[in-house]
Amino acid sequence: WEKADISANVYNDINIIAGALKLYLRDLPIPVITFHVYSRFIQAAKIPNPDTRLEAIHEGLLQLPPAHYETLRYLMMHLKKVTMCEKDNFMNSENLGIVFGPTLMQPPEQNALATLNDMRHQKLIIQLLIENEDVLF
Repeated sequence: WEKADISANVYNDINIIAGALKLYLRDLPIPVITFHVYSRFIQAAKIPNPDTRLEAIHEGLLQLPPAHYETLRYLMMHLKKVTMCEKDNFMNSENLGIVFGPTLMQPPEQNALATLNDMRHQKLIIQLLIENEDVLF
């Protein structure tokens, strides 16, 4: 295994590393939140009761393949740490949901209108995964 040096000594702009991560995740043949559970998560986002919504999200997580589950868990733990520096980086869980929602969740069929309609639900799912990573995973 080759190890890449992604330290500030080599890349002084963290946006380069973040962009590479997003590109990698977006170009996966099967998204981290897989096609077969996509609609389950979108439906969960539409549930008005917060506790019931979190239960539905948790049930969706349990349907993910182990590698996808662990990748998502690790990423949410990291993104929660990112939110702890919000004063410096302006990245709260909502902003991270906007950025990572379409990257981690892609509909099975590429339909521009459906994708546009789902964006707010994608954002909410990622936002809730970040905010509740300690209880959901």
